[in-house]
Amino acid sequence: MSDENDDDAEDAERAALNARLQKLNAALRKVDEEQAAAEAAPRTERKGFMRVGLNAFSEFVGAVLVSAFIGWQADQWLGTTPWLLIVMLGLGVAAGFWNVYRVAKPKAPGEE
Repeated sequence: MSDENDDDAEDAERAALNARLQKLNAALRKVDEEQAAAEAAPRTERKGFMRVGLNAFSEFVGAVLVSAFIGWQADQWLGTTPWLLIVMLGLGVAAGFWNVYRVAKPKAPGEE
């Protein structure tokens, strides 16, 4: 009888150890998944940040260059050098800052 009790005790002990092992494996899998998700998140965030930054930069430079060109051409045609260039350059800088604000402001939910 003592052999049967020892076998039952060993079986119960093994079952308890297997249950603990399965629980630990599940916890380790969960931690691994969380770490993988945490490592992946900053990369996408960084790419999004760089994309918005380059977009804002190109919007600003484009507005300034186009307005300066228009002012320069208008000065050439009308003979008002450099006044229209200065005026249009100022308007281009203002438009550039407006574009940067428009690109960088947070979007409202449902807004694209």
